[in-house]
Amino acid sequence: MPNKITQLFNIQYPIIQAGMIWNSGWKLASAASNAGILGIIGAGSMYPEVLREHIQKCKKATDKPFGINVPMLYPNIEEIMNIIVEEEVKIVFTSAGNPKTWTKWLQDKGITVVHVVSSVKFALKAQEAGVDAIVAEGFEAGGHNGRDETTTLTLIPMVREQLHIPLIAAGGIATGKAMLACMVLGADGVQVGSRFVASEESSAHQAFKQVVVDAKEGDTQLTLKELAPVRLVKNKFYNQLQELYKTSPTPEQLKELLGRARAKKGMFEGDLEDGELEIGQIAGLIHDIKPVSEIVKNMISEFQEAKINVSKL
Repeated sequence: MPNKITQLFNIQYPIIQAGMIWNSGWKLASAASNAGILGIIGAGSMYPEVLREHIQKCKKATDKPFGINVPMLYPNIEEIMNIIVEEEVKIVFTSAGNPKTWTKWLQDKGITVVHVVSSVKFALKAQEAGVDAIVAEGFEAGGHNGRDETTTLTLIPMVREQLHIPLIAAGGIATGKAMLACMVLGADGVQVGSRFVASEESSAHQAFKQVVVDAKEGDTQLTLKELAPVRLVKNKFYNQLQELYKTSPTPEQLKELLGRARAKKGMFEGDLEDGELEIGQIAGLIHDIKPVSEIVKNMISEFQEAKINVSKL
């Protein structure tokens, strides 16, 4: 399936496995790359030396391209970027920050840079900053999200209309049919997160994977807009948050309830009551935990079949 995205990353299929905190270590990234898509290690939950270890293990597990997702608000950002260069990783996905800060620095070292956005405005700023491609993420997505609540179905054609660089769609994509829909709307490829959380190779806790499989429509909600919008599974922590909202809390009070390491507690350690459980709305369509290779195979097969069916209309 050669196109702009497969050529940009030297991969077989135009699918990117999203870099997700506590879910996407070297096992997931290498399995994704070995399946013909682009695997991504999520650096957002890793100390610098832990990231180095994951990069080195990923290199041993695959000879295919893989990348690193780096939230730019990360406190050790300079150290992280230097490790990426030292370890000769050639693809970086940046998010949560100004793309102008690191894009040229990385590109001067031969690294392909992709920036994640949730609006047309930020897509244009990233293009202006010189990134090689954009991920436009609708508010269906899990984890940290845009404030405008623009859905993928709306966002992709609006971004496509004004963008001249490759475009990757994200948010609510877990099937080959959704992949085809996004590409019809103007995307050159798709980024998939939640479906890969419920994979055998994901570093998520087994209990959290089961929550994803059991999730139904309406089980997630976008919240904490005053800090950084995040889509969460409704659990005890989420309910405490809603009770606090009734008192018109200050951002400081919200931060106090959130505390530290809440996401690690939920997704990595499996505390389903007091942990922060981040997943996309598409969890309602995920019914099993499978190996990455099978997930990719099924997506591509469904994509090809849907393409044939659409051409008959």
